[in-house]
Amino acid sequence: MSDDNPHSGRGSAAKSWLERIAAIFTAEPQDLTDLEAIISEANSRQLIDTDTKGMLQGVLAISKMRARDIMVPRSQMATIDIDQPLEEYLPILLENNHSRYPVVNEDKDHIEGILIVKDILQYALKPQTEWQLRDLLRPAVIIPESKRVDALLKDFRQQRYHMAIVVDEYGGVSGLITIEDILEQIVGEIDDEHDEVEGSDIRKLGSHVYLVSALTPLDEFNEAFATGFDEAEASTIGGIVLHAFGHMPVKGESINLGGLTFKVNKANSRRLVQLQVIKPKTDSTNNE
Repeated sequence: MSDDNPHSGRGSAAKSWLERIAAIFTAEPQDLTDLEAIISEANSRQLIDTDTKGMLQGVLAISKMRARDIMVPRSQMATIDIDQPLEEYLPILLENNHSRYPVVNEDKDHIEGILIVKDILQYALKPQTEWQLRDLLRPAVIIPESKRVDALLKDFRQQRYHMAIVVDEYGGVSGLITIEDILEQIVGEIDDEHDEVEGSDIRKLGSHVYLVSALTPLDEFNEAFATGFDEAEASTIGGIVLHAFGHMPVKGESINLGGLTFKVNKANSRRLVQLQVIKPKTDSTNNE
């Protein structure tokens, strides 16, 4: 009787593709190429929509990332000093609008703990109440720069914390990372509803000008631009550029690397988002 169902062929085809997707995710492939290919093919056959494709690609992307690739760098960390009175750091809380802040002792290499803003509200509204900032702090979770982002997300969920302090090989603080930072790698910029959605990590704008996502995998970038950036330094081109700047650059800042000019096209307080990459003009271009 199933042969009389006009939709049975289409249903079988869809089931076949879903089974192939499931098989890939439950198997142990040699690399991520098969996963990426099947996701793109499923999208082209309208088995998954573009948003789902983007999220699946984001999940694959974080499996290649280390904490240093997406952390808020040390220079951009908003912190509170353990000895500051409330009237001094309250403007910091209001200006940055974060839910958590590292509390330091004199400098950022000495982390006393993490302050959750909601814990301090009752005291901020009752200035006559005696209290000590130290008593409100939660323990700071310390992770190395090399910590895999997918493993960190698992830790965040299982151990129920939302912020980690990132340290270098010598124990110095490099930056911080939150669960929101990781989720944005999967679903995109959470608070940026007016941004254009690009269809590719690398988009050509002119004869020698390109628009590049800061999250473009380094091997993909090296292949596209015939560069040789070291994947041991970072897994994305944004990580390479950020490391070269030495600070969190703002829109419009530029730097020359590997024979290319990198101009920051979009960035927020936490990370680079989009870069303009300019190739040097050839002699033929200059003579035109």
